Amino acid sequence: MGTDAATDTPHTDRLAAERDRWVSSSVNGRPFFVERAEGARLWDVDGREFLDFVGGIGTANHGHSNPDVIAAVRTQLDNYLHQCFSLHSYEPYVDVCRLLTECHPGDFAKKAFLANSGAEAVENAVKIARYFTGRDGIICLDNAFHGRTLLTMTLTAKVRPYKLGMGPFAPEIYRAPGPYPFRGITSKNAIDGLHRVFKNQVDPSNVAAIIYEPVQGEGGFLPMPNDYPMRLQEIAAEHGILIIADEVQSGMGRTGTPAAVEHYGVTPELITWAKSMGGGLPISGVTGRADIMDSVHTGGIGGTYGGNPLSCAAAKVAIRQVLDPNFQDAAKALGARMRSRLDELGDRFDAIGEVRGLGPMLGIEIVDGHGQPDAATTAAIVGHAFDRGLILMGAGLDSNVIRVLVPLVATEADIAEGMDVLEQSLLSATKPAP
Repeated sequence: MGTDAATDTPHTDRLAAERDRWVSSSVNGRPFFVERAEGARLWDVDGREFLDFVGGIGTANHGHSNPDVIAAVRTQLDNYLHQCFSLHSYEPYVDVCRLLTECHPGDFAKKAFLANSGAEAVENAVKIARYFTGRDGIICLDNAFHGRTLLTMTLTAKVRPYKLGMGPFAPEIYRAPGPYPFRGITSKNAIDGLHRVFKNQVDPSNVAAIIYEPVQGEGGFLPMPNDYPMRLQEIAAEHGILIIADEVQSGMGRTGTPAAVEHYGVTPELITWAKSMGGGLPISGVTGRADIMDSVHTGGIGGTYGGNPLSCAAAKVAIRQVLDPNFQDAAKALGARMRSRLDELGDRFDAIGEVRGLGPMLGIEIVDGHGQPDAATTAAIVGHAFDRGLILMGAGLDSNVIRVLVPLVATEADIAEGMDVLEQSLLSATKPAP
């Protein structure tokens, strides 16, 4: 273990003390300080090696320190660092918008807009939907996560830690049931709940858009049932309501396709993108039907740093990789290998209530002996895995789901090792089924 020569203190301990001194305690994070990262592996300041099955919460689909992304950023560094696109146009921004629209399914003209974060993309998608329709209402789902800004926090379902003490919240936001088959909420239940929202909360004539995640991330890695997105799209079309697909976490190849909605055969009017879109640099975007995107008056959307040239250079490489059929095939194969191993664990451990997901975006729900959410055992599994060199992370409204967001460049050896550690961690925290 590395130590500070002057104090003979492990680097992690010294930096943890510095963090406590200078960083707000409201920011979450374990005492783990990364020194370098490559592919699906991290090394900390004390030389410890870890397998990363979280991938920066979905920001590292292309792997840590992707050499093609780094090369593109270095080339851009020699030209200029930043130009505000609202003042001075530059080609990388245009290139990224073109590539991003290629990720948006549907046989219609599309345009795009670039921003900095997933929450900012969602905010702007809502603004565009409201402007185009002339309506105020936005419908979101139970178990949703759409960000931490005022509007996106309102759309987000989970109170603790995201919304506690943060109100009052944005108006004209309405919540409908989200499908959760494992907990008995079917597509029919969810659609019936949407119709109740139309009756007792907001008339559909005042709804601008319905926003949903094709695979709910923080909500528990809940893929939409196969029939739900199409039924939702049909209802929305009947009432002149737009659909916003939040692909911030599920997009950019995370489920094996550029957009997760492709698995459902639907064509949302608007899609939000971020996380792995920048290959490791901050950037986000909104894509949509050209007439909708062009409906807002000039200057109505924008931002100083949106579509920063360095981030655009990285995004051009990252999106091109996502659009490559070979990249998609590799992601699907990776997902199949992981799903097979997780299903095996699910058969062996009573504590695994369900294995679910779409492609290589997978989660396991941890339950107690009565089938109820078991947050304590979930935390224990994550802790045991960390001690063995595997980075895992929880999710779910009850914090009882372990998410798997391994970088899509992970090798077979990476997956085998990580799954072995997960199995050992399950054994340490639970008892296998007889």
